[in-house]
Order: sequence, then C-alpha cells, then structure tokens
Amino acid sequence: MSGPSPTGRRPELLVICGPTATGKTEAAIRISGELGGEIVSADAVQIYKGLDIGSAKPTAEERAAAPHHLLDIVEPTEVFSAARYVQEADRAIADIRGRGLLPVVTGGCGLYIRALLYGLCPAPPANPALRAALLAEEEQLGAGHLHRRLAAVDPIAAARLHPSDLVRVVRALEVQTLTGVPISERQASHGFENPRYEALIWGIDPGREVLHTRIEARVGDMVAHGLVEEVRGLLERGLAPGCPGLQTPGYREIVTHLEGLIELPEAIRLIGQAHRRYARRQRTWFRKTRGIIWHRAADELPVSLGQKGWGNP
Repeated sequence: MSGPSPTGRRPELLVICGPTATGKTEAAIRISGELGGEIVSADAVQIYKGLDIGSAKPTAEERAAAPHHLLDIVEPTEVFSAARYVQEADRAIADIRGRGLLPVVTGGCGLYIRALLYGLCPAPPANPALRAALLAEEEQLGAGHLHRRLAAVDPIAAARLHPSDLVRVVRALEVQTLTGVPISERQASHGFENPRYEALIWGIDPGREVLHTRIEARVGDMVAHGLVEEVRGLLERGLAPGCPGLQTPGYREIVTHLEGLIELPEAIRLIGQAHRRYARRQRTWFRKTRGIIWHRAADELPVSLGQKGWGNP
C-alpha cells in the first residue's frame, strides 16, 4: 500500500513523480544507483520509438548509469492505453524484483501511476468501429470537436483532458456511449482504494515560478538540440501528422510549423505554453493522490527507505 508500512519493511517499489521538468530522471538514476534499483518509466511519450528530444527521453549515458524499462516500446502510430501500461509495468516490476532489485517507477503521467498502484475502474473493452467513427468525426468537423462533445456529456472528464489528447478523449466518449455512464462517474465510484503494491511515493514540485523557468529552459534546450530536425525526420519517414505520437506537446507544434502554418518562434512559444498547461494539470492530479511525500527539489530526495521515510495516506 502507499502510506505508512505496517511492517517497516522495504517497499515493493519506489515511485518518483511530479510535474514535467522537475528532475525526476536525474533523481531516479541517482537513487537507483544508491539503492540497487532499475527504472520503470511512467511517461506517456517516452514509450514511443523515435520521439527522443521532444520527450526528454533519457540519453544513452543515463541509460547506461541505470537500466530503464518501458522506453521505445511502441511505434508513434500506435494507441497506448493505461491498461496496457499496467500490463507492461507489472511485467517489468516482477522481473526487477525477481532479481532482488528495487523497481523505481519514474514519470509524470498521473494516470499511468494511479492505474499501476490502484488499478483501473471496470469499463468496456475498446470498440474499434466506434473509435474509427469518432476519429472520422473529428477529422470532418475540425480539431477540438470531440473535446467539445465530451464537455457536453462529461464536463469533469473534459476538464482533465487537453483537446488534442484524442486517445483519452475518444476513450471517454467510447465509455459514455457504450454504457451511458460518464467515465468520470465510473472513476469516482471505483475510488482507487485497494492498492496493488506496497509503494513509497516521493513527489517533486519546486513551485510554479521555478517550474515555469525550468520549462522554458527545457524547451530552449530541445530546440537547440534538434527538435525541429527530429520531427522533420519522422515526417519524412512517412508518419502521419495526426498520429498519436505526433499529437503530443512539443511535437504537434513543430508539425504545425513544418506544415508552414506558423513561424518557428511562435511554435516555440506554443510549446512552452503547452508544457506549462500540462504541468498545471499534473500538479492538480498529483495533489489529489494520497500518500505522496513532497520535496521542493530533486536533490532533496533521500536515499533511505527506512520507516521514517513513509508518508501519510
């Protein structure tokens, strides 16, 4: 469970979470080295092959310093669900623990982390025909149409999702259409009360102003290190601009620039804006997640898993 350990024993896994650009990867590498661990990514973009610079994917040197799991596991054309994340993460965690090491789950995707720790609420399986019809509707009526449709039937779910997050917007509409019950209502009734792992959860949040400064610096570094060239290469490989991987923050803005619709400075501004909005949603999500022990900076995280390190539920 998350929260105080009833036995004081070593947790089954350590989670390091928080908004984007807070130094989670660096902290996870350091702590993995100190405690004998391997990292399980909980990032919704780093799962995609070829999306390296814009996702701030760990470098070859960082991966050499600590083994990473759940990076580069699907093509950018594929839809990747929270249910599949749990399956893949469970497999990686079992492998790491089976070798006597500590799994260190690291990332900013609150949905993935919550699903891993508490499971997903019961919902119908994917309906390919319905999903195709919804995506065709978005294509015909324009970007943001499905999000507006979701807001009309499930405003709570719509408020949690960016209009361009078609994977989750479509899923929310799919559940509501098939069951007649809003996905937010199903999630609320689930409660996320029964933990799947005994986990110690550390969060990093330096505060809004520091976070915005770090985001601006990260965006500048991404562009300086070849983000535009990376996206151009992906498009030249034949990836459709509307595929799931290229609709993530940073990538969709550069795609729009390369299509000739906006100049690069405007794309950079929009990337920073998208990341700030994403960070705000992350902060809201994680603040509602119980059991997190918060720290202001990555280098404040301890390298001890003793009972004093366990937080309150």
